[in-house]
Amino acid sequence: MDREVKEQYQVLIQAKDMGGQLGGLAGTTTVNITLTDVNDNPPRFPKSIFHLKVPESSLVGSAIGRIRAVDPDSGQNAEIEYTIVPGDGGNLFDISTDENTQEGIIKLKKPLDFETKKAYTFKVEASNVHLDHRFHSVGPFKDTATVKINVLDVDEPPVFSKPFYTMEVYEDTPVGTIIGAVTAQDLDIGNSAVRYFIDWKNDVDNYFTIDGMEGTIATNELLDRESTAQYNFSILASKVSNPLLTSKVNIIINVLDVNEFPPEIAVPYESYVCENARPGQVIQLVGAADKDLSPAGQRFSFRLSPEVSTKPNFTVHDYRNNTAGIVARRSGYSRRQQELYFLPIVIEDSSYPIQSSTNTMTIRVCRCDSDGTILSCNVEAIFLPVGLSTGALIAILLCIVILLVIVVLYVALRRQKKKDTLMTSKEDIRDNVIHYDDEGGGEEDTQAFDIGALRNPKAIEENKIRRDIKPDTLRLTRSRPPAEDNTNIRDFINQRLRENDGDPSAPPYDSLATYAYEGNGSVAESLSSIDSLATEADQDYDYLSDWGPRFKVLADMFGEEESYNPDKVT
Repeated sequence: MDREVKEQYQVLIQAKDMGGQLGGLAGTTTVNITLTDVNDNPPRFPKSIFHLKVPESSLVGSAIGRIRAVDPDSGQNAEIEYTIVPGDGGNLFDISTDENTQEGIIKLKKPLDFETKKAYTFKVEASNVHLDHRFHSVGPFKDTATVKINVLDVDEPPVFSKPFYTMEVYEDTPVGTIIGAVTAQDLDIGNSAVRYFIDWKNDVDNYFTIDGMEGTIATNELLDRESTAQYNFSILASKVSNPLLTSKVNIIINVLDVNEFPPEIAVPYESYVCENARPGQVIQLVGAADKDLSPAGQRFSFRLSPEVSTKPNFTVHDYRNNTAGIVARRSGYSRRQQELYFLPIVIEDSSYPIQSSTNTMTIRVCRCDSDGTILSCNVEAIFLPVGLSTGALIAILLCIVILLVIVVLYVALRRQKKKDTLMTSKEDIRDNVIHYDDEGGGEEDTQAFDIGALRNPKAIEENKIRRDIKPDTLRLTRSRPPAEDNTNIRDFINQRLRENDGDPSAPPYDSLATYAYEGNGSVAESLSSIDSLATEADQDYDYLSDWGPRFKVLADMFGEEESYNPDKVT
């Protein structure tokens, strides 16, 4: 029986007994028989060649096609496993089984490139997953088919010749110097021309320019390695036929050092020498540093400056390992004779061009014990040999500082007190002269300067009204009591003064008020000519004779003309 040919059968069964005169009794029933499947059939491809077309722009890992083998068995006996037979082009693809449809899914394992290879051919094998050992003799339970893949051309961006570019340039290279070039090419059939651009992102990119057609990179500014040792930016390449298709490559430019800085002492050394130092004793080790990027094997040399090479107090011993020792040339150094020594040292490098500098070391003479331990390098040790300690000297200096502070405070208080007294005397503005160093516009100009300083401060506090300008309110007419004939002139002026002090519309104190009051009690009465007659002939001066001896001359002058004799006037 073959399940794949007929899966079910119906069988009619009859049961009959043999007893009785009539030959027995019988009964029938139907039995349904279903065949169970065994894995006795291999998978078979319905055709031997599968042809697929795939664009070269397909992504790695994406499915590019399906193939299917057929197995007439059912259930797990029909499960199929697909594999790519090693051979031509198979390493670019992978295949897996769809558990629902038992199809083989072909996936892209590596990117395709139409310009590199246009077609791929490989074999795929389909086999059962679960085999039955009872049917091994039937034959292999697998089948093979050939898969042919044609790569379709797609318009792609240009391709650079390198994944990244590294270039080098010396610092201070003249602007416009070409330091390298990049190359990109259109690999499509059209072979379009390519244009180059710098991917501007920050100001660093301004240091370089690129030729859009040739791809050459040149300096746009002077470079300084000590400021920036490396530049990193990107360059874009686009097709002339399709500018939207661009590719990018990274550019690294290393700035090479030029020996432009001389070496110097590594730190600003200030050394010391003991008064009991011995000739040949090394008192200090020195090293050198260079702002330039020191190349491998850079050597620094040390020597004394020529101006002190004759009978020096110290000398320099170069150890030829980029260090040197300062050596005492004699003994008997004394702080009393000389406290400080200045030693100029010439340091030279080995780069090209050679650079050198003169560095001056300060060497202080100190008092030391027999082991070379410093006891004192302070100045007071020279001037206070009797044993005055540092603490005592600090206490003395502190007392001096306190006394100086007290004196300064005393002087400041005296000046402040004097200033306060001066300000108190200035409260009465009338006692001071206010000087304005400008020219006003006349007596009607009240805006040229502030004349508020001329006002009485007490009147301001009492009235709170400005007296240097005309008030907004109309001046009220006051009725002044008439002055009596026997009123004293002083009382009259004081009365008018009080009236003006209380008047908000009165002018400031630098104005002049004239009252024109003659007083009373004159024997001659009024001398005004307002009430005189029209002509002198109508006037009678005989009354002058009644005024007494003091007016005798006037009486003689204005009396009868015949009685006046000037020769008799004494």
